[in-house]
Amino acid sequence: MVGTFAIMALIGIVIGLFSGMLGIGGGMVMVPLFRLVFGMSAVGSTATSLFTIIPTSVSGAISHARAKTCVPKLGIALGVGGACTSWLGVWLAQLSPGWLVMLAAAAVITYSGITMFRKALKAPKQSIGSAGANAPVPKPPALSSKKLLAAAGIGMLAGVASGYVGLGGGFIMVPLMVAMLDMPMKLTSGTSLIAVMILAFPATVMQCVLGNVEYLAGIAMACGTIPGAIIGAKLVRYVPERTLRFVFALFITIAAILLVLKEAGMLG
Repeated sequence: MVGTFAIMALIGIVIGLFSGMLGIGGGMVMVPLFRLVFGMSAVGSTATSLFTIIPTSVSGAISHARAKTCVPKLGIALGVGGACTSWLGVWLAQLSPGWLVMLAAAAVITYSGITMFRKALKAPKQSIGSAGANAPVPKPPALSSKKLLAAAGIGMLAGVASGYVGLGGGFIMVPLMVAMLDMPMKLTSGTSLIAVMILAFPATVMQCVLGNVEYLAGIAMACGTIPGAIIGAKLVRYVPERTLRFVFALFITIAAILLVLKEAGMLG
């Protein structure tokens, strides 16, 4: 048990790095990892992922706020919208077969990956590290009431998806922030994490009440994801926006492929 705890914590560090840099809760890795590697049930995997997502996103969001690489007002709008619907996602998942939950996740993630690949191709080229830690952070666009309402709508969509498949919702919010709200990629990661830590809370509480959370596994993973997310948030300034978009798109596309292979019975 001690060895498994340590392995989960080490894996959590890597997941946390991606979380802090890409503005995701890490569920896209944790759900298949819990299910395929550690033998949890589909429900246990999604519930434990949500449980771990909250401390991961909190640590990453705090680092982004200190570095001013997020837009708190926008993150709160997204998060409040998501908190209104994440419980609904959990309820729908309880009524659905596991294969349907995973295929729905794969479809949404694939769409997000394609959208981000297109954005990355259009972004200007810049070598890694050329910007430096002292490079100016891009200014966010003006946030009108209309944009904040649109953000709440995006958050509501992400909330349902988050509760349904056990993911943080960043895989929906990040590409839609870029596409619909004209947000610079370097500001979406931290903004998304602010939203995730808010919207995941009702869904997590519901999963805990239902008795679906594997607490020891969640705590072990969080021991790694929390410091990993802090480091990842600091690395955002060093990674060019075009590279960040490509990494994000590749990351979520691989996650979608893994989900499809699992439900097709090709991963055991």
